[in-house]
Order: sequence, then structure tokens, then C-alpha cells
Amino acid sequence: MNSTSSKGGSNIQSLISALVIPLSIVIGFVIWKFVLGDPSGFEGGDTEKNPLQGNILAMMYKGGYIVPVLIGTFITTITFSIERFISINKSKGTGNIETFIRNIRSLMAQGDIAGAKAACAKQRGSIANVVNAGLDAYGHMQNERNMDKEQKMATIQKELEEATTLELPMLSKNLVIISTIASIATLLGLFGTVLGMIRAFAALATAGAPDAVALSTGISEALINTALGIGTSALAIIMYNFYTSKIDSITYGIDEAGYSIVQSFSARNQGN
Repeated sequence: MNSTSSKGGSNIQSLISALVIPLSIVIGFVIWKFVLGDPSGFEGGDTEKNPLQGNILAMMYKGGYIVPVLIGTFITTITFSIERFISINKSKGTGNIETFIRNIRSLMAQGDIAGAKAACAKQRGSIANVVNAGLDAYGHMQNERNMDKEQKMATIQKELEEATTLELPMLSKNLVIISTIASIATLLGLFGTVLGMIRAFAALATAGAPDAVALSTGISEALINTALGIGTSALAIIMYNFYTSKIDSITYGIDEAGYSIVQSFSARNQGN
């Protein structure tokens, strides 16, 4: 029942994650069309004319159709960053990880399995789930008479590894999207800039006479894409590295707690 419920919840989360990107791009288009493209920001209230002097939003609108895509990637980065912040903090549990590990190590040294399981129930989160699985295996192996010490330790270690394998994907979920945005946002910005430069020089060629004002306006509008792309990419890189370091910290805690369980079993079963 719990497995079915967990699987259903995971499928719903995956569906929501899949909808975030197109929905963010739609929101980006709405912002571009109705906020940046507000006629009051343009000469004569006409979006086809030049932006008013110093109106940044109108200049961003003139960046073209790549701008709403870049806004969408920015919103996507913010959305998944918030989602990862909530999920990773939840996976850490209710208490301090270092304190929890010290507590588990102390309880295991005393052979207090019941106390360690109670600490896991109180802590909750990914580390507590893995430790609890290891403690269950520890208890089973203490009553196992048909295996030698090395086989019992290997079984406990395997149980810890399997529990870790189940927990880690949930920690890193959606980080691949953030890392992909970090890679492609700058390229999208450059692509939009190239298109803008092509339009600017094509308009200049059509005019038949050099127009420094029109050329500088076209170039500044084109460079808006690069600025948006670089800004989004920088944010995505920062968020990705931040959450990767958080996950590494949790993984280290899981490994340390698992090592304490295995070593405790080895120390208390030296004669077996």
C-alpha cells in the first residue's frame, strides 16, 4: 500500500515537473507581450516604433521572440530552485545532521538498537531512512545463525547501499534541468543577439543611409538577449552548485552513519 502510494506520488511529481517548463515559457510570453510590450513605453504608444528614452522594459521587448523563452528559463530556474530547497531541507530531517550522526554513533557503541531506531523516528529524512534500514538489517543479522560474521556484515552493508540508492535519486531530482539551463541559457541569449544584429543591419541596409542612432538602438536591443541569457545561466550555475554541495553533505552523513552501524556490528560480534 505504501509502495503504491509512493509510486503514485512520484508520478504526480514527475508530471508537475514536466509541466513547469512549458508553463514557464507561456508565462514568459505573457510578461513579454503585456508587461514589456506595454504601448506606453514606446514612441506614440506604438510598439512598432522605438522605445522611449531610458525605458528598459520596452528595450527588452524589442529583443524579439527569444526574450520570452529566456524569461521562461529564468522562471523555470527559480521554480526548481525553490522546489529543491524545500525537498532537500525536508530530506535532512528535523534536527542537525552532525548531531544526529553523533547520537547514532554513541547509541550504536552502547548496543542500544531501540534507542537508535527511536532517534531515526524523531529525525526523519533521507539519512534517518537509510540508518533505519541498516538497523533493521542489524537486528535480523543478530538473530541469524546460518551465516558467518563476514556474510552478516556484507548483508548489512548491502541493505545500507540499497536504501541509499532509493534515497539519492529524490535528492538530485530536477537538478539536471537546472544544469541544462545553465548550459543553454547563454547560447539562447547569443542566438537572440545574433538575430537582433541581423535585423538591425538589414534595416540599416534598407534605409540606404547610415543612421547611427538606429544602429545603436538595434544593437542595444539585440544585446538584451545576451544579458538575460548570462544572468539566467549564472543563477542556474549558482543554484546547481549550491544544491550539489548540500546533497554531498547528506551523502557523507549517510556514509558515516552506515559505517558506524557496520563497525558496531563487527565490534559486538568479534567472537562469531
